[in-house]
Amino acid sequence: MTRTAIIAAMSGELKPLVRGWRHERSNGVDLWCRRFDQGEWIAACAGAGVNAATRAFAEAEKSGALDVVISTGWAGALRGDLAPGQVCDVSSVIDARTGERFVAAGPPSNFWLVTSSRVADVHEKRRLAETYEASLVDMEAAGVARLAQIRGIPFYCIKGISDGYRDQLPDFNRFISVNGQFQLGRFIVFVLLRPWYWRPLARMGENSKKAAQGIAKSLLDFLGEQGQTDRHNGYPNLTN
Repeated sequence: MTRTAIIAAMSGELKPLVRGWRHERSNGVDLWCRRFDQGEWIAACAGAGVNAATRAFAEAEKSGALDVVISTGWAGALRGDLAPGQVCDVSSVIDARTGERFVAAGPPSNFWLVTSSRVADVHEKRRLAETYEASLVDMEAAGVARLAQIRGIPFYCIKGISDGYRDQLPDFNRFISVNGQFQLGRFIVFVLLRPWYWRPLARMGENSKKAAQGIAKSLLDFLGEQGQTDRHNGYPNLTN
């Protein structure tokens, strides 16, 4: 039986994928599971950042060794030609903190991703793009790649773009707790008093929804191509 782990940060990134899957919460990690004749898919999220991704990975492998791991979810664009909502198959992941580089399995692409310890604003995006020649930025993929490398299992990275290279957005970092949880209540109060953020955030919400739907389709196409499910009978129902 093949066990595939799909690691994200937020439940919204996985929502279109995991409809109808069995859900549980363990040690602060949300887990969704779908079993079929050939194996099992486990989707997990624990919050933003490498430490949260590490917790999600640990919970995903508690019930057995993993054969494949996929880092997925939203990412910021570091290039002006990348459209919010677009889904990218990442070929290389760079850890901005350590300088480590991890090559993803699968065919090469021109999408490189850099993992930062903070949500990148416009100025930080420019710096990361110039320093690493990367296309995307997130907060988790390098941590997932490192764990996969240690275990000697294939690592893949499929990301959807939630915000563009020049998008002017609030500083999300001040609303992320030490354990990687987004403090939505505090954020809503902050935004209500700053109407100039309303339109950009509404646009980001639509783009994030589109990206999550694209991620689900890409993941299902990928898993089907890997021979881990039947293309007609094994897919979860995405129309519920």
